[in-house]
Amino acid sequence: MIYLDNAATTYPKPNIVQRAVSNAFSYSANPGRAGHKLSLKASEEIFNTRQKICKLLSFENPEKVILTPSCTVALNTVIKGILKKGDHAVISSLEHNSVLRPIQKLADAGFITYDVAEVFEGNDDRTLDSFRKAFKDKTKLCICTHASNVFGIKLPISKLSALCHFYNILFCVDASQTAGVVNINTEEIDADYICAPGHKGLYGPMGTGFLVINCEHPLDSLIEGGTGSGSSKFVQPDMLPDKFESGTLNLPGFAGLSVGIDFVLHKGINNIYDHEMKLIQYLYDSLSEIKGVKLYTKRPNVSAHVPLLSFSVNDMDCDVVSEHLSNKYGIALRSGLHCSPLAHKYMGSDNIGTIRVSPSIFSNKQGINALINCIYTINIGKKISF
Repeated sequence: MIYLDNAATTYPKPNIVQRAVSNAFSYSANPGRAGHKLSLKASEEIFNTRQKICKLLSFENPEKVILTPSCTVALNTVIKGILKKGDHAVISSLEHNSVLRPIQKLADAGFITYDVAEVFEGNDDRTLDSFRKAFKDKTKLCICTHASNVFGIKLPISKLSALCHFYNILFCVDASQTAGVVNINTEEIDADYICAPGHKGLYGPMGTGFLVINCEHPLDSLIEGGTGSGSSKFVQPDMLPDKFESGTLNLPGFAGLSVGIDFVLHKGINNIYDHEMKLIQYLYDSLSEIKGVKLYTKRPNVSAHVPLLSFSVNDMDCDVVSEHLSNKYGIALRSGLHCSPLAHKYMGSDNIGTIRVSPSIFSNKQGINALINCIYTINIGKKISF
């Protein structure tokens, strides 16, 4: 199989990640719940994972690294933990449903209002002006993706963070498509909250994610329950990270994430980005020469994009094309709306969707060439027969 669906989850996982997950079952006691050796070993592993995330993001407070089952849970924690009745929020025109749906639910209940700020590809000034115009007196939170999971367009998050803070607005970044692919320095970005998954660019297992809290603003817990601390009290503890980590943590998953981060740092984030971007630029240049192939963005570049690409072929059903590529040629891609209807509406592809290509450090030019040849064959035939 030629796997090019890494924006959904990276595959394969490095051998060290697989070994770490398997090895964790040898000491899978409940972390933070007892004083025996196995529990202490599990607690040490969890703390090591927090420290690795700090190293990845140049962050200094491991107790403010909240481990979550997914980036979606992290985003919901921020959205529902900050916004109160009567508040206003601003999101971008490229948001994933993990941001849009919780915001929309609060709005449908008459709890909050929100506006969508348009993103202008490669034009930071126009994008910033769009966000500025969306801000209101009651704007409490601005939350946006670091880069679109459909079109790879990056947002100027450092500038957006400064803009939000100028207006006393909290700023949250969804780093689903950038953690492990783009260098993220918490001090430089200065976002109040950073949310990320463990199973994408960090090469960890599914069922892992995290929330970094980089401010002192009170944040309500999304769920309450057992934390292993303050057990005599009827209320959720306020101390971090316990306040946001009710229930037993996914020890094997976070053990895998810990070494996944090691893998990324050893390879070098800049090296990973350069490798993937060269493949995407090569693909873009090749597809642009095939008549009938529609490319939706400018040629991907370092300043404005992350290495992924969406396209369509002669307005054919993208799901049918993707299924054909998988069944006949063994090429794994993602097609459809990618859980991001706002992004497709923004790009005018909401009627047919797109086919998305997202490489990883394990991808190579041979696989990209195989895809190009298949697209050329499909395009010439203009019809797919199974």
